[in-house]
Amino acid sequence: MRFEPFTRAVAAFATLTLAGACAFAQANYPAQPIKLVVPFPPAGGTDVLSRVIANEVTQKNKWTFVIDNKPGAGGNIGLDAVAKARNDGYTLGTGQTANLAINPSLYAKMPFDALKDFAPVVLLASQPVVLVVKEDSPIKTLADLKTMAQAKLLTMASAGTGTVSHVGGEMFARRAGFKVMHIPYKGAGPALNDLLGGQTDIYFGTPPSVLPMVKAGKLRAIAVTSTKRIAILPDTPTIAESGYAGFVAEDWKAVVAPAGTSPDAIKKINSVMNAALSRPEVIARLKDEGSTARGGTAAELAEFMKSEHARWGTAVRESGAKLD
Repeated sequence: MRFEPFTRAVAAFATLTLAGACAFAQANYPAQPIKLVVPFPPAGGTDVLSRVIANEVTQKNKWTFVIDNKPGAGGNIGLDAVAKARNDGYTLGTGQTANLAINPSLYAKMPFDALKDFAPVVLLASQPVVLVVKEDSPIKTLADLKTMAQAKLLTMASAGTGTVSHVGGEMFARRAGFKVMHIPYKGAGPALNDLLGGQTDIYFGTPPSVLPMVKAGKLRAIAVTSTKRIAILPDTPTIAESGYAGFVAEDWKAVVAPAGTSPDAIKKINSVMNAALSRPEVIARLKDEGSTARGGTAAELAEFMKSEHARWGTAVRESGAKLD
């Protein structure tokens, strides 16, 4: 018992030392390279955007990022690694519509909870999908599409089950009051090949994947799924302005951290990434591919993720799509 005051003193000293060390670490964050997990292969849209933002922050703020591509299971493998990483601020992940909003309802079992296992950091960008048909198709407007789809079952190609290309198309068909036969492909390339070959009737694709063929006169763009028209297709109306007010289906990308990551670290990351997203050269580069720079606070991203999780979850359940 006579050692109790000494023991308490040591414990108090240790607590103060630890608190001081944590405060010092936060004040000097980041003191080492930050790993940014991209849950898709190199050269894809998520990877390119992640590298653009990481490079901007590196050049302007002298931070060091290590891009770690961990593809598989629709992005679930990479984000699971983020969810289970140490929450010290040195592991981040680039999530998107598919793995944070669609997959939780699409997969029978998820390795993580999209709303509980991550600390939202910042919304990076969003991109619509474009409804296209073969140039010689009789479908020239959404009204034409609805009339034809109500007369016969049309086939809808997609870049894969559970993608925005797929679920966004199903959302529109349900809103317009008709059904389609979904034909999933392993990526945009084969989906476009069959659309051009006349094996399918319609396709919802990302702007970069369809724009070259639209410009070449091989495809006709009917509508985009964003709230506003996009700069690279200024003459293509939105679905919302074509009689379906409020319709939106976008592929968004956001940076998240493991749950429990220091709010101070998140605030610093949010600040430098918002600065990168506000630079004219970054905004212009995103516009060139049909994307919109977003940004905002971590709290705003948290609310956005909740609403998107609910909205896309409803769409997946109504579509009947499931993956094991």
